[in-house]
Amino acid sequence: MSDTHEGQAGEGADEVSAAILVIGDEILSGRTKDKNIGYIAEYLTEIGIDIREVRVVPDDPPEIAAAVNALRARYDYLFTTGGIGPTHDDITADCVADAFGVALEVREDAVSAMRNRYPELELTPARLRMARIPEGGTLIDNPVSGAPGFVIGNVIVMAGVPKIMQAMLDNVAPTLKGGKPLLSETRTGAIREGDIAGPLGELQARFPETRMGSYPGYTDKGFQTSVVVRARDPQVLASAIAEVEKMIAEYRRD
Repeated sequence: MSDTHEGQAGEGADEVSAAILVIGDEILSGRTKDKNIGYIAEYLTEIGIDIREVRVVPDDPPEIAAAVNALRARYDYLFTTGGIGPTHDDITADCVADAFGVALEVREDAVSAMRNRYPELELTPARLRMARIPEGGTLIDNPVSGAPGFVIGNVIVMAGVPKIMQAMLDNVAPTLKGGKPLLSETRTGAIREGDIAGPLGELQARFPETRMGSYPGYTDKGFQTSVVVRARDPQVLASAIAEVEKMIAEYRRD
């Protein structure tokens, strides 16, 4: 597969897209609860990168490589979490190398990063697995435990441990090209979702540059429905929110 991808945003583009690929049997079994998806999505939204898809795949090499190739071709960026530790089932680096059709070798700069963090650490064969980087990849610094992540093409490979992943994301973020941030406003009222379904659909049609959604639930004030409006243009957002406020005032039941 070519290293190019269909979803690449042009310079100055308003929208930059991304996907998250979560790797690990422990996520699919429910033994480990994912804490990374929401964090990454919120983090990237703030810098103008929209998460458009999330996949979770098992520790199965063909499935991982296929998902990497599919997602990196579809979106501007692909962020992976999990599977870059020292054990036999940490196979993400192997699968990413296979997806790109490149060699995977222990890199001296990755070994140095680990030694600098823990000079006394014995670099056993297991630990050296974490220094294997696909040919052409660049390292993502890991100030928490030393073992780096890496970037190859538009694929950003990070650890699954939340604290380490967050540190890696901080370090790679300055290299990313974001688009125009997606702004968001929320209005909440004592309204029934069924009552506003039609009017909200009409508002969405009137403001096609926005994304509108309704989210019912119970609060300390009783049953409430929140309407969320997202847009990149602040003026468009303000106009749409003004209409949402009118709708809530008309249909509120308190």
